[in-house]
Amino acid sequence: MLLTAATRMTQSVRRSLFVRLLLIFGSMVLMLTFVVYWAVSQINEDPDSIESIPNFFTRNIESIVEDIGTPPNLNNAMRLADELEWIINIRNPVMRWSSNADQRLDVDRAVFTRALSADAEVRSIGNEDIIKVQRGGYDFYLYRRTRNDNDFSYPVLYITLTLAAAVLLLNYFMVSRLLSPVRLLQQGAERIRQGDLGFRVKSGGQDELGVLTDSINHMADSLQSMLEAKRQLLLAISHELRTPITRVKLRMEFMPDSDEKERLREDIDVIERLISDLIEAERLNDAHSLLSEEKVMFAGFVASVAARFEGHAGGLELHTPERDREIVIDKLRLRLLLTNLLNNAVRHGGRKSIRVRVSFEDAAEESGQETARPETAKAVLEVIDQGEGIAAEHLARVCEPFYRADSARQRDTGGSGLGLYLCRLIAKAHGGALHISSEPGRGTHITVTLPPRPPSTPAKQAA
Repeated sequence: MLLTAATRMTQSVRRSLFVRLLLIFGSMVLMLTFVVYWAVSQINEDPDSIESIPNFFTRNIESIVEDIGTPPNLNNAMRLADELEWIINIRNPVMRWSSNADQRLDVDRAVFTRALSADAEVRSIGNEDIIKVQRGGYDFYLYRRTRNDNDFSYPVLYITLTLAAAVLLLNYFMVSRLLSPVRLLQQGAERIRQGDLGFRVKSGGQDELGVLTDSINHMADSLQSMLEAKRQLLLAISHELRTPITRVKLRMEFMPDSDEKERLREDIDVIERLISDLIEAERLNDAHSLLSEEKVMFAGFVASVAARFEGHAGGLELHTPERDREIVIDKLRLRLLLTNLLNNAVRHGGRKSIRVRVSFEDAAEESGQETARPETAKAVLEVIDQGEGIAAEHLARVCEPFYRADSARQRDTGGSGLGLYLCRLIAKAHGGALHISSEPGRGTHITVTLPPRPPSTPAKQAA
């Protein structure tokens, strides 16, 4: 029976975070109580001990009484009381005199302790000694003017503070260890929020935090399964749509030439581009997507892609550095990125000039070092238009799939809503980043930063 109760209690402790916290804080209170009790007992080690009169006074009590004299000289008694910092009481049947009006001890209640001489003895009252001398028909009482309360035990104080600090520190480490899963949960939730749905929080507990960890892991499993199902559905639909579109294009070739045929061809081309963009976006969303990596001279590559847009009505300005550098990229996908950015600039640039700028940032140059290594240089691609710009409330979402700041969704001005989404995915797949700054009426500035090689490429392959 007792074993069963102990087992149930152990299980309740293991399964409840709150019970363990209660035990920890209860133990802390008990330990602190013990420490305080020990300190008080050490400071007042013997509460019944008598505060003894120093031997100097007991040895010289005869001379002190003789200086006062019998009958007593009250002036001498007052002087001795001031010099010795004592209280002197003198009594007989007709006289009761004291050197201090504040008689803090009731000498009549003093109890005999020991004899000093034939006419002198030590008495005690409470925890303090009093000397009584009987001479010439007078009773002389001598005791301290103030009780000595300065014997404070500083070592006991230091030990007490050290023990209290040790108890609190132990309590902190125990609570910190108990709540360490909370930090793991926070890190895991942040990883999942950033899109790493394959990450799982390690769970080893059976308490509330363990249950919460399992729930978050199950939630990540469900999200990953739903997104993978959505991805597979999009890929399947996109592939299946290509077959009827191909048949439509084939039948369209047998139609007589007309304006209607041209408009139909344009619409089919738009659908094909949309399908291609969907497939490419889902491929890039795959955590294991592969890049067809090649070493290229980056500025020359950008110039070759931008050459297709030299006929733009507003003109195209290309700025490249004097010294080109070699980086590793997927040429096909980076060409798609740059083409999408330039198409957006042409579509929204309002027939104004477009600037394309290429530069290189080296880690050594950024840190102020003189030696710059080409193999560490980041490639920076900037596309700047002077068109309509993007409102601030849309900037954070323009890279989302199918999001468009133009709610009218006109094909000739709005596109499909996948262009910038694809550009961001391509930059991310290369280990880079895409940043957009814009101001309505003044144009848009898009910056793409690429490392010298994608993160999946070992340095020895690019050497």
